[in-house]
Amino acid sequence: MLLLTVVVTVLYAALARRQLDLGPLGGYLVGLGFVISLLGSVLLHELGHALTARRYGIGVRGITLELLGGYTEMDRDAPSPRVELLISLAGPAVSAVLGAGAVAATLALPAGTLGHQLAFQLAVSNVVVAIFNSLPGLPLDGGRALRAAVWALTRDRHRGTEVAGWVGRAVALGTLVLVVVLTMRRALAPLALPLLLLVALTLWRGAGQSIRMARIGRRLHLVDLARLGRPVLPVPVGTPLAEAQRRRDEAGAPEAALGVVDSAGRTVALVDPARVAAVPPERRPWVAVDEVARDLSAVPALPVGADGERVLEAVRTHPGAQYVVTSGEDVVGVLHIADLAQLLEPERKTNT
Repeated sequence: MLLLTVVVTVLYAALARRQLDLGPLGGYLVGLGFVISLLGSVLLHELGHALTARRYGIGVRGITLELLGGYTEMDRDAPSPRVELLISLAGPAVSAVLGAGAVAATLALPAGTLGHQLAFQLAVSNVVVAIFNSLPGLPLDGGRALRAAVWALTRDRHRGTEVAGWVGRAVALGTLVLVVVLTMRRALAPLALPLLLLVALTLWRGAGQSIRMARIGRRLHLVDLARLGRPVLPVPVGTPLAEAQRRRDEAGAPEAALGVVDSAGRTVALVDPARVAAVPPERRPWVAVDEVARDLSAVPALPVGADGERVLEAVRTHPGAQYVVTSGEDVVGVLHIADLAQLLEPERKTNT
């Protein structure tokens, strides 16, 4: 954000000095004011998404602002293609209205004045944002609209996401080609080059993430915590780590998690594999399992009957390496994030 703020401020300051005959300080102040106006425009754009989502009963967790755009985080997906389409188009519609208002102000204000220059730049920026965001590729708003259309035609939301993601990659490549052409023709300011390259990179990464999430979504129905969770081998408080590992090997369950139980047989902590790995083998006979365990209250819990979407949401909300699988008050297993990743993305290599 700081880098982009400096780039846009410097670029606009140079333009303002030429157009308005300002000194260096005045130009930079005008440039900074333009940056603030851009952020305001982005905020209104994202509020279009947020208020439309709330209109259809979808909660909004927050809005992230960037000079290149923004992101509205919702607590769930749209329930239908129609709602998805309306939410996706609300942002560009707000930008288009802002652009039209700025165009009217540009025509009304005297040329060569500060107000005219700012109105003109706001008109250009909002119109460009409205048009660019309407391009049919994720992560752009037009990509969400395309996803809604494919979803409506195929009855498959994941298919819509994947199609819009691949189109988004094409948009990213098109942006890169445009940058190269403008650079070769010397029609691009030197400071604008990294900005536009960052736009292309952001689009490519966002499209790739969308494709990845579509593939994950197709496999969420395979999540079964009763099967996926590793068994728990109970070991009493104070048991040497080497002894606990020996018992696990004798039980023929090398993948089992070690649960520390109190005198009443209740699981109170979970041995952390990362902490175990940090203990040299020769010291493990003198290190108690308590010293390398995490209190059970510090480990996120998942009910054994949770479906794939609920599990994925829990992982996003509470990132971690392990999750306790519970049935009522009983611990019935431990989910390792590497096992979940291997199930949802079998083509990707994961570390256990």
